[in-house]
Amino acid sequence: MVPGDDTAARPFTICRADTPVPPALTGAVAAIGNFDGVHRGHRVLVENVRAAAREAGRPAAVLTFEPHPRAYFAPDAPMFRLTSLAAKEIVFARLGLDGLIVRAFDGALAATGAAAFVRDFLKGSLSLSGVVVGHDFHFGRGREGTPAILADLCRGAGLSCRIVAPVALGGETEPVSSSAIRAALASGDVARANALLGYRWFVLGPVRHGDKRGRQLGFPTANVMLPDCGLAHGIYAVRVRLGPGRFCDGVASYGRRPTFDDGAPLLEVYLFDFSGDLYGREIAVEFVGYIRGEARFASADALVARMHVDADAARLMLASDDTPSMLA
Repeated sequence: MVPGDDTAARPFTICRADTPVPPALTGAVAAIGNFDGVHRGHRVLVENVRAAAREAGRPAAVLTFEPHPRAYFAPDAPMFRLTSLAAKEIVFARLGLDGLIVRAFDGALAATGAAAFVRDFLKGSLSLSGVVVGHDFHFGRGREGTPAILADLCRGAGLSCRIVAPVALGGETEPVSSSAIRAALASGDVARANALLGYRWFVLGPVRHGDKRGRQLGFPTANVMLPDCGLAHGIYAVRVRLGPGRFCDGVASYGRRPTFDDGAPLLEVYLFDFSGDLYGREIAVEFVGYIRGEARFASADALVARMHVDADAARLMLASDDTPSMLA
């Protein structure tokens, strides 16, 4: 369970791009941002928006954008996204909100000035009654809008506005950030990434057919493609959600399989004590711990021997881990 989770039976409304804001979210107070990772800093914004909404007697929501603005402005540049929109929907539904509003980040929005963003978009189109943003929030054409400008514009438009200070882990000075989490995952430091997130980092994806090599080695795997993933290549202890209320522990390899083909990066998950067909089904894979880096072995037998060692290491990590899950 996630600390502070009080969402039992709470309705959660998702308003996707180009869908009118439904009555359940009309007049909402909304936290605004990209929320990649939905980390501890983002969660403080969520706590603030819940408090502001409660004080005003309004719905509490999050407003985010697809695609990520960085992907819009540089579509050909690889981008390591920590959380897909589907993953965000899962996390936000656990945080005591009334809903999530998703809007398209396109040329029209990118060209909207700061004043029009508040007057026409936030108040006019979305019917918000208030907003909550981080200390470094910028908006409007050319990022001309700052938190101070937002506060002034909101006053003029009759909207409430809260600006939230940066959040750091206890004893640290650097604020929690999506870039810090990406850097941790890029170095294989899953423990650090999960500490910054406040829960186990997870990915979603359909299981695809592979070359069946794992089955031949006695370690049949569920294979998932992770586009533009910056995770360090290596071996991980994982927990997998196979469906509602159904979980299985395992060990996973993310990388290019240097012993065999040096192919495109692929997540290959071996599930402990599991038999069945997962092809075409979407699974969620939580990363619990990093075991070792990817390596080339002299033979398939040498690789299999090490896989047994890795599986034992994963079982120990999973047995001792108490990091909260967003999937349970």
